[in-house]
Amino acid sequence: MTIDELYTDLRPLMFSIAYRMLGRVTEAEDIVQEAFLRYHRAMADSAQPDSPKAYLAAVTTRLCIDQLRSARQQREAYVGQWLPEPLITGEPIGGALAVPADPAVLAEQSDSLSMAFLVLLERLTPVERAVFLLHDVFSYDYDETARIVGKSRDYCRQLAKRARQHVTEHRPRFEVSLADRDELASRFFAAVGDGDVEGLVDLLAEDVTVYGDGAGMRPSWPVPITGVKRVSELWIGIARLLHQISGEMRPMTVNGQPGALFLASDGSLINVVVLDIEGGQVTAIRSVIARDKLRHLGPLADMEELYEQLRAAPSVG
Repeated sequence: MTIDELYTDLRPLMFSIAYRMLGRVTEAEDIVQEAFLRYHRAMADSAQPDSPKAYLAAVTTRLCIDQLRSARQQREAYVGQWLPEPLITGEPIGGALAVPADPAVLAEQSDSLSMAFLVLLERLTPVERAVFLLHDVFSYDYDETARIVGKSRDYCRQLAKRARQHVTEHRPRFEVSLADRDELASRFFAAVGDGDVEGLVDLLAEDVTVYGDGAGMRPSWPVPITGVKRVSELWIGIARLLHQISGEMRPMTVNGQPGALFLASDGSLINVVVLDIEGGQVTAIRSVIARDKLRHLGPLADMEELYEQLRAAPSVG
């Protein structure tokens, strides 16, 4: 198999591992590129690994562990709430979910891709995260996992057990029916767009919470906003502002969950929103507006320019 064929075959898996480890699309892509460069150099040195898949998984995972360790201080000093970089995994077309053509972007659609899951992983150490993902998500056995992370088999068992207990305790239970989930999400965005407070309130769980990642820029919510009244007022207000600048909400599947892109009038991206839906209600709303986390999705709206538009626009009752 040529290096190009190998890249086509194994890149989706390597990206899936790296993205779940880091929660960053661009960094995951960089690490996957580096892993394949190292494999290519090993081939050039006549040191071809017995298993390209095992070699690439090991290099990808170890690079991710190093990256997480070096970024720990930066994460601890992060302004506001940290959320992963959004990954677009599909969009509604003709009432059905379109499957992306690029499997690397799809990154194995499942609840292990959700923002809620990736935020949970942030509480694990880098090695715990690696062991848990390799064994429980990607089905590597403990012998393979131990070789990849450079630890003993028994130690990997202990790490996986500890990580599994934590994740199981806090992991949300998303809707089983995708049709019901997507229908409720459509009603949510319609109610927001129409300014239908009562309709919106009916869709929200009592303890619904909004999480916002603005990396300190405005508009952002440095702490979570909880409760039906506060959350419904917030989103009706956001929709009113969006209308004032002639923007739009574009429903989209993000990280395997219902979401939407908020766009300015010229189509540039303002922010990305993801919904957690459990028990027939919206339980959490996660909004990423931090510019460095959205650049991979295309042109970004100029926030200062939007504020000028708002100041100049007539108020909407």
